[in-house]
This record gives sequence, C-alpha cells and structure tokens, in this order.
Amino acid sequence: MPKEYCLIVRAAGKQLDLLRGEASRIAKGTNVDWWIDRAEVGTRFCFEDTKAKESFALACDNFGIPFRDG
Repeated sequence: MPKEYCLIVRAAGKQLDLLRGEASRIAKGTNVDWWIDRAEVGTRFCFEDTKAKESFALACDNFGIPFRDG
C-alpha cells in the first residue's frame, strides 16, 4: 500500500489506545480498511484512502499528538 496514505505518530499507552479507536471509527465511517505497523520511531497508521488519512491527522491534531507523513 502506498505510504502517502500513512501517518507515523509518536504515542504510547493510553494515547495509542485512543488513536486506535479513532482510526477504527474513521475507517468504519469512510468504509475503508486500516492497519498499524511499527515504524523506526513511533507507530505507522495506514488507511486505504487519503480522506481517511486526513481525518486521522485532524484527530491527532485535536488530541495534541505529534505525527508526520510516513
């Protein structure tokens, strides 16, 4: 899957659990699949389309969790 649909976040513990829930909700709402991979620094959240990725980036911003394209 292209990496342009992925974000790498730096979160752990409850923050990571919160993001997993958000990713699931966003993917279900946009009817796409998503998955998580380990990244060199952080966790990579990947989606099947750019709309879901953008929604997830907005959620990260709202929670104050740093992220970057990945």
